[in-house]
Amino acid sequence: MRGMKMKLTRATLSTVLTIVAALIVVAAIPSAVRDTLDTGRVYLFSRQFLDELPQRLTGPGRLRFVLQPLVAILLGWRSGRADVHAGRPAYLYGLVTGSVDRKQSLRNGFAVVRDLVAVGIVLDAVAQLLIYGQVHPGAAVVIGPVLICLPYAVSRALSYRIVRLMQRRVDA
Repeated sequence: MRGMKMKLTRATLSTVLTIVAALIVVAAIPSAVRDTLDTGRVYLFSRQFLDELPQRLTGPGRLRFVLQPLVAILLGWRSGRADVHAGRPAYLYGLVTGSVDRKQSLRNGFAVVRDLVAVGIVLDAVAQLLIYGQVHPGAAVVIGPVLICLPYAVSRALSYRIVRLMQRRVDA
């Protein structure tokens, strides 16, 4: 094994991240079902969920409200710069106008969103464990991605425009 090196590709890391997120959700389902049977309510649609939202902003959970959007912003910035350097139009603009291969662009977009959702789920599950001592899978699937997808989309669009403006100034 000494001569063999394990090559970690982006696809491999993405697959591992997706599997980890799926395993977290699947592992949390039995306790969520038990909680639903015991209380007669689904946590995500309950008054308790709404009452506990402010707790997510304090204590050990508050770091997530900084970390998740920050990760999304950095990934969005990277993707926006990559679009410019590859000569592609802004992502959503390219999809709407058809100036890119839509099938390939949607496939790439899905891969990025899949990674973002997986990161959001993992970080939300860890925060729930720290705050509540258990994971509510529905909340992890909803809250995590919300905190990560919007900042990513905004950051990708803004970075594309900023890098294009800087590129035009250098070319001029």
